[in-house]
Amino acid sequence: MKKAWKWIGIILAVIVVFLMIYVIYVFAVYHRLPDNLPLEVGKTEGIEEMVFSEKETYSIMTYNIGFGAYQPDYSFFMDGGKSSWGKDEESVREAVAGAGDLVRSLDPDFVMLQEVDRDGTRSYHIDELEVLKDPLKGYYYTYAQNYDSPFLFYPLLEPHGANKAGIVSLSKMEIAEGLRRSLPISESFSKFVDLDRCYSISRIPLENGKIFCLYNIHMSAYGSSDKIRSGQLAMLYEDMEADYKAGNYVICGGDFNHNMKIEYRENEPEWAHLFPRDSLPEGFGMAMDVAKETDVAHNTCRDTSAPYDEKNSYTVTLDGFIISDNVSVRSYRHIDSGYKNSDHDPVFMEFTFENWSAE
Repeated sequence: MKKAWKWIGIILAVIVVFLMIYVIYVFAVYHRLPDNLPLEVGKTEGIEEMVFSEKETYSIMTYNIGFGAYQPDYSFFMDGGKSSWGKDEESVREAVAGAGDLVRSLDPDFVMLQEVDRDGTRSYHIDELEVLKDPLKGYYYTYAQNYDSPFLFYPLLEPHGANKAGIVSLSKMEIAEGLRRSLPISESFSKFVDLDRCYSISRIPLENGKIFCLYNIHMSAYGSSDKIRSGQLAMLYEDMEADYKAGNYVICGGDFNHNMKIEYRENEPEWAHLFPRDSLPEGFGMAMDVAKETDVAHNTCRDTSAPYDEKNSYTVTLDGFIISDNVSVRSYRHIDSGYKNSDHDPVFMEFTFENWSAE
């Protein structure tokens, strides 16, 4: 018995030492990228010069591709499901390429993507931006990192691992400059899960001397406080207002991690807060509000606590666009792919520029 207790004590001591070392490691490697970080502008193959004009109708799309893991049979451990990795390397490549093919089939002039992994345990260290470059030819792009986690040892049988991911903005018109803004996040222990949230601004000069400002955002989820949510929106609005007051055009798209529709349903999950429309600054509106009801009936995100069930799975619209009032919506619709490539489906909008003449 003494030997048995001795070995139990040794094992417990080893576990305690390991946990102490792990906690030290997590705190030691934690970091955030600096705010106001300039972004490099890249190009995919097949660039064709595009010139804006006053009367043209343009198209834009936002799509959270879910790091290539979320096929319909997938459930995610952070939402109460089972898995923390994609099924296998082949399925991740297939889902990312499938998302790229879906974008290409709609041929938008501008694209905003979220959850694009560059080097992740959960996605078999596939550089998903490189995978996307094949179907998405003919675009200038910026990439802004918004996730860089230390190695997470949970779940024990399939550790989520260390992951780097970001948001990608693409434009058929040349992007003059890109900027990464660091959003406020919680300073509690939850910061180790909600790492380095940001939004990017891609600025595109127009023929009339104004600038088209593309904002790509992926806001915090997983129970962020009202203070964090309102702080993130306040920072975003301040930049958007400055661009608008300078006479520029502004579209902000992405995954807002808020219910973007007006109605509230009973028993909504905690992570599906209604978007606070009354917080929108003067001169801005929700593009969805002018859409036909039938065009937005399909929700853009599914619950991932279990595999997707068309009849029973909870769905909500977390994705969309905020626009300045000098941008006019011509059409707006949610694309129903049956969540084939991700737990999100895309939003597609056509628009025109108003007040074209320089003041």
